[in-house]
Amino acid sequence: MFKAAVLTISDKCSRGERQDESGKVIIEMIKNIGAEVILYDIIPDEAHLIKEKLLLSCDKLKADIVFTTGGTGLGPRDVTPEATAEISQKTIPGISELIRSEGLKKTKNAVLSRGISAIRGNSVIINLPGSPKGVRESLAAILDILPHALDMLKGAGHP
Repeated sequence: MFKAAVLTISDKCSRGERQDESGKVIIEMIKNIGAEVILYDIIPDEAHLIKEKLLLSCDKLKADIVFTTGGTGLGPRDVTPEATAEISQKTIPGISELIRSEGLKKTKNAVLSRGISAIRGNSVIINLPGSPKGVRESLAAILDILPHALDMLKGAGHP
């Protein structure tokens, strides 16, 4: 069992103009690997709010893993990767590379996602795309490696 935070980053969802489907997909999928969701929130595409929620999740709530959905594209308000990078202590480029690599098998547009994966303290942060389909495909690509990644972060060696 591990503790997870799920942050949906969307102007429209935060204003109630659209339902958050992507965050719900994350919650549904991570339960299959023993996650307890300790925080679920919807916030607008504002770097200071994203950083605030990431810091809360990692430093105060001590989430083992934090998933963000949204804000990873090329749009002018897409700032999730930059906000994540600002509070990160280490990067995990292989996770995001795997997500884009698997996405590329379905659409060339997968390379336009700028999401990053990183570590802050004892928390892993993974930026996922904003669409439910993108979230489902991205998580499917990495779900089986996450328990091992979390074990390694806590000091466990390779099996």
